[in-house]
Amino acid sequence: MAAVDVLNSAGEKVSEIQLPDEIFSIPVKTSVLHDVVRSQLASRREGTAASKTRGMVKGSTRKLFRQKGTGNARAGSIKSPLRKGGGIIFGPSPRSYAYKVPKKVRKLALKMALSSKWEDKNLFVIDDLKLDEIKTKALASVLGALSLDDLLIVSDVQDTNLELSSRNIPDVKVIKTAGLNVYDILKYRNLLLVESSIQNIKGRLG
Repeated sequence: MAAVDVLNSAGEKVSEIQLPDEIFSIPVKTSVLHDVVRSQLASRREGTAASKTRGMVKGSTRKLFRQKGTGNARAGSIKSPLRKGGGIIFGPSPRSYAYKVPKKVRKLALKMALSSKWEDKNLFVIDDLKLDEIKTKALASVLGALSLDDLLIVSDVQDTNLELSSRNIPDVKVIKTAGLNVYDILKYRNLLLVESSIQNIKGRLG
């Protein structure tokens, strides 16, 4: 098992924890990570672009002029796509861009993302990270003691004080273990795990 130091809020080592090799020490395949990240980003696309066909455009259904004798082509409606203000032919319509990656592949990619942080020595563990009040300065001082920035913090419980205190710190995000995902892990350079969250990660990916 991979051993990692457990730090306190002052950046001092207080203990050591063993990380399971089947989650934090597996070979990383960029193709698997790429597929899962593309799936996540595609699912976030709104797909709300829309245009009106001739059946949706408001306008009179009266013929513009008589059919014969004018020398012009027959015109049936002012809503024709050939006329200004008419409908659009083959225009965009609301759709979903989402596509699913197999559950086993998503689980494997999550393990690979965690393993990549361990390999790059960008994975850190803190014994506890509870704030008495919503205060950005208090969290910033803790991160300063740990010398961490561009950071994803993973907590095992919903911590409102921690989440709201992190909002005004650039490139810092707090998520629960249940929301842990490949995109966020790879987006931020450093990963900080609250010690109690490791057991939840084992339960989810073990």
